Amino acid sequence: MQNELWRWSATRLATAIRNRTISSREATQSALSRIAAINPVVNAVVDVIADEAMAAADVADARVKLGEATGPLHGVPVTIKVNIDQRGRATTNGVVAFRDLIAAEDSPVVANWRKSGAVIVGRTNTPAFSHRWFTGNALHGATRNPWSAALTPGGSSGGAAAAVASGMGAVAHGNDFGGSIRYPAYACGVAGLRPTPGRVPAFNPSATAERPITAQMMSVQGPLARCVADLRAGLAAMATGDARDGGWVPAPLAGPAPARPIRVAIAPTPFDDVEPAVSDAIRKAGRWLANAGYAVEEVTPPHLQEAADLWHRLVINEERRFLLPAMREHGDEACQRCMDGHLDYAPEVDADGILQGLSRRLSLVRAWQLFLEQHPIIVLPVSHRLPFRDNLDQGSRDEVHRMMNAQRSLLAIAVLGFPAAVVPTGLVDGAPVGVQIVAGRFREDLCLDAAEIIEAHVAMPTPIDPRG
Repeated sequence: MQNELWRWSATRLATAIRNRTISSREATQSALSRIAAINPVVNAVVDVIADEAMAAADVADARVKLGEATGPLHGVPVTIKVNIDQRGRATTNGVVAFRDLIAAEDSPVVANWRKSGAVIVGRTNTPAFSHRWFTGNALHGATRNPWSAALTPGGSSGGAAAAVASGMGAVAHGNDFGGSIRYPAYACGVAGLRPTPGRVPAFNPSATAERPITAQMMSVQGPLARCVADLRAGLAAMATGDARDGGWVPAPLAGPAPARPIRVAIAPTPFDDVEPAVSDAIRKAGRWLANAGYAVEEVTPPHLQEAADLWHRLVINEERRFLLPAMREHGDEACQRCMDGHLDYAPEVDADGILQGLSRRLSLVRAWQLFLEQHPIIVLPVSHRLPFRDNLDQGSRDEVHRMMNAQRSLLAIAVLGFPAAVVPTGLVDGAPVGVQIVAGRFREDLCLDAAEIIEAHVAMPTPIDPRG
């Protein structure tokens, strides 16, 4: 049994460790053995932390024997993305020049997962500067999608998604500024959660300056896992407050029960480029929710196009000022080409244009909140296309623009600041497909409740063996 513990969910592992049916040492050794067997093919975990993980597992087991209180991830093997600080490890962010940037202390997410008893077995890959929907860089190499090397594993948390999809840890940490949790979850056929900004504290002690305003508004930390219950556990463990993040909000993890039946808006074709397989997934999810008692209506929420355009207008133009110089100096070739594509796609605006965009954002949020009063849950595409072929962002201008257009439903949610869960709905010609479930601010519980209904109808064969 111990040799197969890498297949178990986080919640199952935590319960068995708490009951002393298994030990954290056994679970951790199983995960490390799986990494040794599979990671040479996938290259998702770029920093394996075996000795420290086994020592942490022994501490977790000792605390269980002493009858101490345990957290939701107690003794569970997890991974951390290489773009946040973890004491004693390099915060490379996929950049060669940062390979020796050793963190002196933990970021809040790492500290919170440690407090919950999680055992960190490794750090996962990201593109340079965490700035692509693909995962490869000149420092760590390319991560493979476990389903097919021809497909992107997503980005920027592609290493995190590929790791959990193939059994290298039960829960993975990721972050999401423009879809970097949701798109990798979609591409790798796992579940992912973009929490509301302010839900999970964020801060990199190694940073030499505060994050730009759009990152403060839109970038979030969140979990990826093979099942929705593990997203709940991962969120509960990482959402504890930390004084280093002045934007953290002490909101309860569960809000008041909405009126029944809960009204759901599904939008199978919010744009004219949505592929039939993606629209079919939205409608299928709607039927499953309707069968579970939700009141489902096919209606598109307001201003999706404008919200997606606003993401590019705000984020990319701020990056022209703050991130572009570092990318030009330290970014690898793929990173440079990706950024060129964003710069070409996004109209250049001056500082007044950014201020006007920030002002307009509030109007869009207001319209969405009024819509959410009538439809507390919205089901949208993650991407308008099935997972892209790998490195599509290195292609022609037309290919890149079509790729950007396909991510509009993804980007709109980030700029609006609502939580969203991604859950797979199955496979289409061997490629994963799934849906994005959106709810009001700090109503991750509603997203996850609906995601669990959908998940119950889908038998995704994860963890998947990429060697098969």
